[in-house]
Amino acid sequence: MRFLIPLVLAFSALAGMASAGMAAPDDRATAIFAGGCFWCMEPPFDKTEGVISTTSGYIGGTLDNPTYEQVSAGGTGHAEAVKIVYDPSKVRYDELLHLFWRNVDPLRKDAQFCDTGHQYRSAIFYLDDEQKKLAEESKQELEKSGRFSQPVVTEIAKAGPFYPAEKYHQDYYLKNPNRYAFYRWNCGRDQRLEQLWDDEAGEH
Repeated sequence: MRFLIPLVLAFSALAGMASAGMAAPDDRATAIFAGGCFWCMEPPFDKTEGVISTTSGYIGGTLDNPTYEQVSAGGTGHAEAVKIVYDPSKVRYDELLHLFWRNVDPLRKDAQFCDTGHQYRSAIFYLDDEQKKLAEESKQELEKSGRFSQPVVTEIAKAGPFYPAEKYHQDYYLKNPNRYAFYRWNCGRDQRLEQLWDDEAGEH
């Protein structure tokens, strides 16, 4: 009988989670965005209610299991990106899109802030038709808003394999706060975001 007790307790705990509206693994969803340096794309999403995890990595290229050295050198076709796992009952995909736009420069092609090259492009990598639809609508809405006189060049592409970056890149802003802050300031990221988005810059 004793071996049944843990099973009963585990079942009761799961039932309690469901009744409390807590998300089970099957209720999780994924979004993938590229906005230049992936170190800088993790913080705004990590601070967003409903986001469960962020992972820096590489997507959009032709090489399997690329390294940081290969991607940063250019030529693999990959973009530095962040994969976001979230609870759609707490935050919607269109809300994540809104957050994405206000953390990137959508007017620069193959570059973001001080980083240049195709690997630093801004992009939305959709995982299904609904994400594609919402991404395209959000881009069209931005283009029609009259906010910018230049075209919005952010790419919208179907997601291919996503390769997590090396361990030292994950949560870099938490592990190395001083180096991260200096890089972000030296890159002019926040200054440019304020020029583009005013009070909405860097939202989370």
